[in-house]
Amino acid sequence: MPANRAERPTGSARAARAARSTSSTSSTSSANPVRPAGSDPPAGPIRPVGSPGEEPRLAVSGPVRSRLRRTLALVLPVPVVGLVLLLASGHLTLPLDRVVTIEAKMASKRDFFEDPGVRRILMEHGFRVHITNMGSRDIATQDVAGYDVVFPSGQPAADLITRERAKAGHPVLTYRPFVSPIVLATYREYAETLRDAGIAEPQRGGASAPLYYTLDMDKFLQQTRQGKRWKDLGIKKHGVDNGNKILAQTSDVCDSNSGGTYLGLVSFVWHGNDAPNSGKEADKYARDIKDLLIEQGLPGSERAETYLSVDGKSIAPISVIYEHQYLAHQIRYEATHGKPDDGRVLLYPSTRFVTEPQLVALSDDGERLGELVLEEPELQHKAMELGFRVRDATSDSTSAQLAAFLADRGIQVPVTSADDTKAVLPRLPLLERMIQTVGECPPSQKGAQ
Repeated sequence: MPANRAERPTGSARAARAARSTSSTSSTSSANPVRPAGSDPPAGPIRPVGSPGEEPRLAVSGPVRSRLRRTLALVLPVPVVGLVLLLASGHLTLPLDRVVTIEAKMASKRDFFEDPGVRRILMEHGFRVHITNMGSRDIATQDVAGYDVVFPSGQPAADLITRERAKAGHPVLTYRPFVSPIVLATYREYAETLRDAGIAEPQRGGASAPLYYTLDMDKFLQQTRQGKRWKDLGIKKHGVDNGNKILAQTSDVCDSNSGGTYLGLVSFVWHGNDAPNSGKEADKYARDIKDLLIEQGLPGSERAETYLSVDGKSIAPISVIYEHQYLAHQIRYEATHGKPDDGRVLLYPSTRFVTEPQLVALSDDGERLGELVLEEPELQHKAMELGFRVRDATSDSTSAQLAAFLADRGIQVPVTSADDTKAVLPRLPLLERMIQTVGECPPSQKGAQ
């Protein structure tokens, strides 16, 4: 036996010692009995007990630890007591020092990281994400020092960051866990008015109350250019009195990816499905479409939040948002009411554009988070619950899983035809030039180092 380990008494030795102790105790009636040599001291203080007039008997009080626990329970708040007992028992399953706080800048795709289910899964993997909220373009043009990840809502803003980091000698990794098309969100009365005018038509599979329409973008923009108003298209027939101009409202093009992307989409359609190839062309294209966009939206506003609000219909009849924001609403609505919200519908531009949000990792912890979001099945399922088209590692499809998920809940599945024209955005420097011209944006802060 090693020298530094005390030898434990055998069973027979303990029994003999107990017998000696019992014999000694029973043979004395003194308040201070003689304790046999070699016996253990009592576990607690000795106090007299018994009725008056009797020779006091001796009793041993309970362990100090039990009294300590009772005392803690009386004087400390419940959470503190729980933490103390967990630490004492060794049952604290996730030590606090294992949780890494990720500092992040995010735009609209923060919806994913703010979901309680996603936060729980991330915590189980040792991550807590602290989010600074700002527009995608602001993320790209401001300083990212001290952040682990940034998550702009589309490729243009992400490209700005990766390009500047590469120039500074700090290349980064990017992760693309899901995609979401740009859509125009509206209300049934407005969609049916556009349908009456031959500007929109329901997608197949919508029965008597379709949730999705295909919008002829060229015809729609012509209404805006000609100064047409909703009353000119006969919206009163559908119970709405609106004399405002026909247009789609976006977030500020100087701040948001959706605003800048819609600008590129409008330019592409207006110029015969063409993108500028030079600075001179970019300036001309921007001037051509400026009047189609200058009345759009409120700077810095969240169009999806406005659209889904009680007063959304009176504030902005048509708003440019992402598909996932609408589908997430429908999934929540169906779970609560047992049916879809058929008062709110989507217009899918005939010339379509699918945004590819990119999680840009700026640190080792950021890379670990990116890998987890890309590969963890539970997180992929949560993304579907939030309306995203999740990238499938086994195929090129991003729609099949989402379609099955919606169908299982009785929600109409949007149809994206392979024949639809896909918009091509200008090269990044040219798109930036057009955004500056149309939005008259303030100078960018020095960043992305």
